[in-house]
Amino acid sequence: MKNFYLLFYYCFAKFMPSSNAPVLGKLSKNFRKILCKHIFKRCGQKINIEQGAYFGNGMDIEIEDNSGIGINCKIYNSVRIGSHVMMGPEVMILGGNHKYDRLDIPMNLQGSTTSQPLQIGNDVWIGARATILGNVKEIGNGAIIGAGSVVTKPVPEYAIVAGNPAKVIKYRNTTPL
Repeated sequence: MKNFYLLFYYCFAKFMPSSNAPVLGKLSKNFRKILCKHIFKRCGQKINIEQGAYFGNGMDIEIEDNSGIGINCKIYNSVRIGSHVMMGPEVMILGGNHKYDRLDIPMNLQGSTTSQPLQIGNDVWIGARATILGNVKEIGNGAIIGAGSVVTKPVPEYAIVAGNPAKVIKYRNTTPL
């Protein structure tokens, strides 16, 4: 039965209007939410899966209450998304990497590595077109990832990171000077 929901999502619901569309937005949002409750490993209350979101077979996706996957986001990894997570459009969460250690075999024939599941904490904001690479294991609670950033290592709690590679530019929980 899960395959039916997955097929219905990718053939129909993925292409329905975004949740803020004037006429069909709320209907589209609710329809995608219902399908994903049958697809994902775990689904909290009041989630939002936006138009064009891709998440493979979804069996290793967990999403908590009041969180969302943004417009045209792509998730290629096992991920647990905490509560109150905002995800901008076109975010990419990648999994694994190509092997490249042997010089006698072309890289595209060496296979790939597997990655550990990514844990995204609560109250996280991931800006538009941010990329989170497969070796990243954790985005801490309260973190902000700037738009267009490339995250190559874990993000500490309440850190604001930006750039390529993403670096901590400040912390949300410190007193301004």
